[in-house]
Amino acid sequence: MVFQLMFAIITPALITGAFAERMKFTGMLTFMVLWGFVVYFPMAHMVWGPGGLLNAFDNGVIGCLDFAGGTVVHISAGVSALVCALYLGKRKGYPSDSMRPNNLPLAFVGACLLWVGWFGFNAGSALEASGIAASAFVATHFAAATGVLGWLTAEWIRDGKPSVLGGITGAVAGLVGITPGAGFVSPMAALVIGFLVGLICYWAVASLKARVGYDDSLDAFGVHGVGGTVGAILTGVFATKLVYDGFDGGPMGLLEGNKWTIR
Repeated sequence: MVFQLMFAIITPALITGAFAERMKFTGMLTFMVLWGFVVYFPMAHMVWGPGGLLNAFDNGVIGCLDFAGGTVVHISAGVSALVCALYLGKRKGYPSDSMRPNNLPLAFVGACLLWVGWFGFNAGSALEASGIAASAFVATHFAAATGVLGWLTAEWIRDGKPSVLGGITGAVAGLVGITPGAGFVSPMAALVIGFLVGLICYWAVASLKARVGYDDSLDAFGVHGVGGTVGAILTGVFATKLVYDGFDGGPMGLLEGNKWTIR
């Protein structure tokens, strides 16, 4: 219960990156409480709850594979962040004034903390110390690493040189992208997912945002919304793992080809 509540409070916190410097603290608190009840809790039940509309198991209707919250956390937060940014409008001076981070070392430290903490986020979603947890741990690490490479590759090609800020943003993008499939894909697939998500999220941040014209302060939509969506789609492409029931440790199903065989 406490583990799931950690997800519940982290998710609206992601949205705050989109409207930074444009909302009062009291307004933010009110928004986070309302958003949790109106958006997050229904979404969490649809994907993970027994009989949920998007649950792949437990008599679910459609069958969405989401191991650690790619849909529940990142897509929901990313899309909500975009709505907030569009509704609140742009910050004063945007985009003419330079609004890059004013303390890159702190940003780097924060990204490192995220990288380490994500192991608990993804591997912990196995709800037990098991082979699936270890596999999710490895997949998470690999995707974060190739997320860095994907972002820096795109940045190098477009701008002529890579950057530390781009590297840490790519790491977060890779972590976001592997979240829905961490326990379902192989380490090699995780390498591919991380790299592709790094490339696509860079395009979303460097090109799409400018074309649409919204002011997403910390690129919550470009990284979490786009990265979560791409990761969720690629989970369906690469998922191959035996899935375990986190409550009793027994095998639930095996993905054979494109068909789930429930045990």
